[in-house]
Amino acid sequence: MSSSCIILLCDANSFFASVHQALDPVLRGRPVIVAGREATRHGIVLAASYEAKRGYGIQTGMTVREAKSLCPDGIFIPPRHDLYIEFSTRLLRIMRDFTPLVEPFSIDEAWLDVRGCRELHGSPLAIARRLKQRIKDEVGITTSIGLGPSKLLAKMAAEMQKPDGLTVLDYPDVPVKMWPLPVRKLFGVGPRMEAYLAKLGIHTIGDLACFPVEVLVKRFGVVGQVLHQCAHGVDGSPVDPHSLERVKSISHQITLPRDYYGYEEIEVVLLELAELVARRARLGNYLGRTVSISLKGAEFNWLGRSFTLPRYTDTAADIYTAARRLLRRHWPPWRPVRLVGVSLAGLVPAEVRQEDLFGRVEKQARLDRACDRLKNRYGERAVFRAASLTGVGVLYARG
Repeated sequence: MSSSCIILLCDANSFFASVHQALDPVLRGRPVIVAGREATRHGIVLAASYEAKRGYGIQTGMTVREAKSLCPDGIFIPPRHDLYIEFSTRLLRIMRDFTPLVEPFSIDEAWLDVRGCRELHGSPLAIARRLKQRIKDEVGITTSIGLGPSKLLAKMAAEMQKPDGLTVLDYPDVPVKMWPLPVRKLFGVGPRMEAYLAKLGIHTIGDLACFPVEVLVKRFGVVGQVLHQCAHGVDGSPVDPHSLERVKSISHQITLPRDYYGYEEIEVVLLELAELVARRARLGNYLGRTVSISLKGAEFNWLGRSFTLPRYTDTAADIYTAARRLLRRHWPPWRPVRLVGVSLAGLVPAEVRQEDLFGRVEKQARLDRACDRLKNRYGERAVFRAASLTGVGVLYARG
């Protein structure tokens, strides 16, 4: 291993399921499946322990019904996102004991740059071993760690040995360890890109690495150049501990308990989602201008539309008005809806808020802050719209 291997990718194994196993020792070694409720059409598998994956073929995304047929003795647990956030915070806290250069990639994985840490914590390989052991001892879950000279190779290495793995992937290892893999295993290649590459006769990462780069650039533009570099393990992006501070959008979507018909029913959900998105914007101290809605029909037909407001906002009324306008302009009232989403983009710091001549903006801001204080102290159900108490409200009708 060369001295350039100073980037780690730490990935918590089967994170959601592992959290429940860590909290309840009875679940350890048993097929744990974290899934939504079939009754409210959230019945898909979100995560599964390795006992469920390897012993019964359970996969993320399959329906609960299918999972129960494959694993009738499985332990099905509803998701607890508050617990997952708590455990994720504990993982990051341990990582930052080794280096301040920690970049979260998702709720269960993060990159670490350990250059300059040798005197304090030993070699990068020693740090990886100590990190794995501390997380296992203090949090109660196992991790797979990849170690390489770049974020890309560290990520690829972490995927090679699961669960509880520790893999080093240096530049000289790329032709032997990476190139034989299917091209879909290359970090950043999704199903659509895989299909495009297959039409060019590219099926493995090695095929991509040896393919004429000028053809890739002609076909995919700058993306083709990046793909070719990634196939060779080249990635110059640094570990950025401030990456999450640059939020691009805030969104929330929900699958409805039944098909909703007509504007009156759908607009109640839009209002609830607008309230949630606005509150998250205020908590993050953001304002936004571009409101988008996402709708999925009963036949799984999708619609996405957006509208840019004349000024920045963090109020539910502004977001809802724009969302309602998009709904009525682009979705016929007779077409059923099974999923609704609302997002706010074009975010800027809240300090740029523009006041209006008659003080309406400031008055609404004071009201929002008062409601936020109540929710912060007494919970999200302390204050909500009366429309949520109707038969079509979804966010506050749940336990």
